[in-house]
Amino acid sequence: MIDNKIIIVRDLKKYFGEVKAVNGISFDVYKGEVFGLLGPNGAGKTTTIKLLLGLLEPLEGQVSIFGLNPEREEVQMKKNVGYVSEEPLIFKSLTPKDLFNFIASIRRLDPKEATERVQEYLEGLGAMEHYEQLIATLSHGNKQKIQIVASILHEPDLLILDEPISGLDAKSVRVVKEILDMHIEKGGAVLFSTHIMEVAEDLCDRIAIINKGKLVGVGTIEELRKQADKFGASLEEVFLKLTEEDSSVEDIVKKLRNSYKKKIKEII
Repeated sequence: MIDNKIIIVRDLKKYFGEVKAVNGISFDVYKGEVFGLLGPNGAGKTTTIKLLLGLLEPLEGQVSIFGLNPEREEVQMKKNVGYVSEEPLIFKSLTPKDLFNFIASIRRLDPKEATERVQEYLEGLGAMEHYEQLIATLSHGNKQKIQIVASILHEPDLLILDEPISGLDAKSVRVVKEILDMHIEKGGAVLFSTHIMEVAEDLCDRIAIINKGKLVGVGTIEELRKQADKFGASLEEVFLKLTEEDSSVEDIVKKLRNSYKKKIKEII
C-alpha cells in the first residue's frame, strides 16, 4: 500500500463496442474508510468493480489493490479481499454448511473457529435455520445473507460490495451496517456500490458519483455539495444535480402533479 491507499485507480477505461461503460475514471480508497460508488442504472458501477477484481480486462488505465495488479497477481490479491456481487454468485447445489466448510478449506481457516464465526453471523442475520438447506431453495434475501457471510469469513482487509443489502430486511441491514463498522474499526476498508441514497449517506465516508462511465464527483458529502453548488442539500439532490437529472426529475414531478390536480378537479 502507498500512504494507506488500499485501492488506486487511474484513467480506467472499458468499452463494449460503442458503449463506453467506464470512460477514464480515477479514485483512491484508503485504509479505514467506506468508499461509496453511486450512479444511475447502467452508469458503470458494476463494470468498475469487475475491473478491480480482475474479472474483466481494462482497455486502458491502471488498477492497484494492496500494491498488486488484479490481472497479473489475481490469486495473491484475492487472498485478502471479500466480494459480494449484485446477484448472488454462490454454489446453489450446496447447503450453506457445505459452502462455508469449502471456503474454510480453501482459505486454510481453522475449522472450529470458522464454524463458530459462521454461526455467530448467521444468528445475527436471522439465517441459522437455513444452515443445512440447499442454497437453491432460499429466497434472494437469504442467498444474499449467505454471500455476505462468505465474503467476511476469512476476515479480509478489503470488502468489495456490489449492492450488498439488496433484498435484505431492515433488521439484517442494521446487522450488516454493524459488521461493516467493526470491519472499519479493525483498520479494514470497504468499497460499497449502491443506488440507495440514504444508505450511502449513512455509511460512506467518501463517495464517487459515476454517470455514463465518467466520474462526475468525488469526496465527502460536504465536498460533493460544494461541487454541485448545493449547500445544505441532501445527497439525493446533489446526486441528481451532478448526474444532470435534476431538471428532468422536476419536469416529471410537475407533469404528474398537474395530471393529479386535473383528475381531482374532474372528480369534484
